[in-house]
Amino acid sequence: MAVSSIGVGSGLPLDELLTDLRNSENQALSLIQTKQVSAQNRLSAYGKIQSSIEALKTAAEKLGKDETYGALKTSASSDAFTASATNKAIAGQYDIQVQTLASAQTLVAGGVADRSQAIGQGGVLTIKLADGTEHTLDLEGVDTSIDGLLAAINNADPSLGVRATVLNDGSENPHRLMLTSTSTGTDAAVTSIEVTGNSDPENALQALLGFEAGVAGNMQEQAASNASLTINGIAVTSQTNQVEGAIEGVTLNLAKAGGESGTLKVQRDDSATTQTIKDFVTAYNNLQNTIKSLTSYDVDAQQGSALTGDTLARRAQAQSRDALNGYLSEGTLRTLSQMGITTNPSSGLLETDNDKLAAAVKDHLGDVRQLLAGENGLAKRFTQMTGNFLGSTGYIQTAKDGTDRNIKDLQKQYDDTSTRIDAKMENYRRQFTALDSMMAQMSSVSSYLTQQLSMLGNLNEK
Repeated sequence: MAVSSIGVGSGLPLDELLTDLRNSENQALSLIQTKQVSAQNRLSAYGKIQSSIEALKTAAEKLGKDETYGALKTSASSDAFTASATNKAIAGQYDIQVQTLASAQTLVAGGVADRSQAIGQGGVLTIKLADGTEHTLDLEGVDTSIDGLLAAINNADPSLGVRATVLNDGSENPHRLMLTSTSTGTDAAVTSIEVTGNSDPENALQALLGFEAGVAGNMQEQAASNASLTINGIAVTSQTNQVEGAIEGVTLNLAKAGGESGTLKVQRDDSATTQTIKDFVTAYNNLQNTIKSLTSYDVDAQQGSALTGDTLARRAQAQSRDALNGYLSEGTLRTLSQMGITTNPSSGLLETDNDKLAAAVKDHLGDVRQLLAGENGLAKRFTQMTGNFLGSTGYIQTAKDGTDRNIKDLQKQYDDTSTRIDAKMENYRRQFTALDSMMAQMSSVSSYLTQQLSMLGNLNEK
């Protein structure tokens, strides 16, 4: 007798029993899934700690840079120039007059009627510059029309020294190639242009582009000029409008000529130092808060966080706190607390007294610099501490690698367990199907016997 569904033949709830068995077996999968979720959460938590430590490392490295201390700011009373200063500059005041701005040389060739008409074939364009350098452009296989030369020059190596464009003067031969030096100043100016090897018998390309400084020719020149200015009455010239080195540690950016006098003030900017220190405090506190949130334990829910009890988190917390310990053997300011940075004993976070910090930077910058950026200063201690955790062989990567292996092992356990359960359930199904079939056959025999006995009873009564 064929059985269409388990339990139909026997009348037993075999489908329900199979479901209950499956649910019971699946508890092993649920345990593995719980471990997988925990491992994934731990891996994500390691990433969060890594990001916080990287931010702390960046803040510590900035504390160790020379430019962090004794920074200077500039202000100008004239719109003829702006300025910036490094910590090599000296605070002071300067009277500046900008007479002329640096400009680039331009050369404009004679006009042609058709800008797409080639002028001979091939050749070599040679450009000499005032600084003594010489550069060439091979025209072999190059379109020698105005449009072709425009593209070839602009696509050439920048060392050629010029850029090209085309002017239209509206005449019968309106298209004129214009060459402009890529840099300002007389040193970047073109002193000669020569075309050799062109196939045109009349050497028209040389006639069009040939140039020799100081010699009348087809090219019209607008000469390059250098910037000229005075600083406290001293004449200064520059090839560019960015003047470096005229004032130690100061870069002037010239914007307008005319000789208008302006005052440049160079003053110490302690805000840069204090802000860098505050950024470090913020990065340190962010790490501590991150560790706290990832290792906390909810007593009411009796549930831990992703890294509750984790060795890496405890190590990061302990080593970052240890790195704070340091002092100077001499000086007015010898500890962080003396410059306004203290540790809250209850939270473990750093707190900053802004007024005390500002006064320390203003009045004892040398001590502050030595304490933070010295040979055994805060910056180096934290750079070393964070280096232990970061990188391909650091603590964090090692922990991540271990967790990755654990995740892979758990996935293999899950797959193996799932396969085992499927095989076991299939065996149950075969057994239940056989039981159902047997019970159905027994039921059929029982019905037959009952029918036969009933018929015998009826015969006896007659």
